[in-house]
Amino acid sequence: MSAIAAFLLAQAVPAAAVPPAMPALEEATARIEANDAQLFWGFFEGCDPDAVAELLHPDFRMLHDLVGMPHDSAEDIVESSRRQCARRAPGGEAEGYKNRRLLVPGSRTISRLGDWGMLEEAHHTFHEWRGEEIGWVQTGGGRYLHIWQWIPAEERFRLLESLSLDHGPAPQYPPARD
Repeated sequence: MSAIAAFLLAQAVPAAAVPPAMPALEEATARIEANDAQLFWGFFEGCDPDAVAELLHPDFRMLHDLVGMPHDSAEDIVESSRRQCARRAPGGEAEGYKNRRLLVPGSRTISRLGDWGMLEEAHHTFHEWRGEEIGWVQTGGGRYLHIWQWIPAEERFRLLESLSLDHGPAPQYPPARD
């Protein structure tokens, strides 16, 4: 190699690493489903908001049909959940309170948003624990749309926005007869 070629090679700027592309639909769907399960477990039944904080985009915001914008950042929703979990802890004003969220089977759709994210839409139900005698009672339900942004540098999705809507009471059970 000539001295000039060696000099030019040494001065060459390394090619920028190409950020990883968003996964194909099947893999992206599996990741979103896993994130969804972890997210709702942490905020509801598991009451461990710190375990799900990493799933949230720093610019996260939540819009809710009944209350407007209850959370305008990841930090805000995690801190709010910490307070709620502290209320449920031994000695807290809501000691022993338990609730859960369940995905309505077959209701979820996940689709691509260009090459930058995924849209998840589904229905879910909400339940409260009423003690050993009664067990879990459905208290309501709703629908949600989540926008998951692909973060190439982290090679994962983070929840950017949550739209929670169509909230309503639990349907009567058994159903009323006409």
